[in-house]
Amino acid sequence: MRFMMFIYPGIEDEANWNPSAEDVAAMTAYNEKLTQAGVLLALDGLHPSAEGARVTYPGGKAKVTDGPFAEAKELIGGYWLIQAKSKEEAVEWASRCPCTEGAVVEVRRVFEMSDFPADVQEAATLSSTPPQQTASA
Repeated sequence: MRFMMFIYPGIEDEANWNPSAEDVAAMTAYNEKLTQAGVLLALDGLHPSAEGARVTYPGGKAKVTDGPFAEAKELIGGYWLIQAKSKEEAVEWASRCPCTEGAVVEVRRVFEMSDFPADVQEAATLSSTPPQQTASA
């Protein structure tokens, strides 16, 4: 099963935040453990929300709001995509993340096409070659 682990770093001053060398070294060591265990599929950190946008759909029509966004607790700082045997294993990996006070790592299972009934799988078929990043492992 694939799991997405989103990190909400809980940084109050996102615009002026930069990681310390110690923070980067700790996170690099954690990422290396994920790699050595053969569970890491992908990871990325995200630029500050000031460089992003949110698209909402009031009344079914797209509305764009440029960042920054006010609620620091709700800002995603990055993600890991991992392969784990169970939710418990994924949560165990999340528990080992070298986070500071206020940070949150949310663990969510990724839908696989096999999770859906046949008619839904058929409706989702766009091409015979899905993008590599969404192909089942």
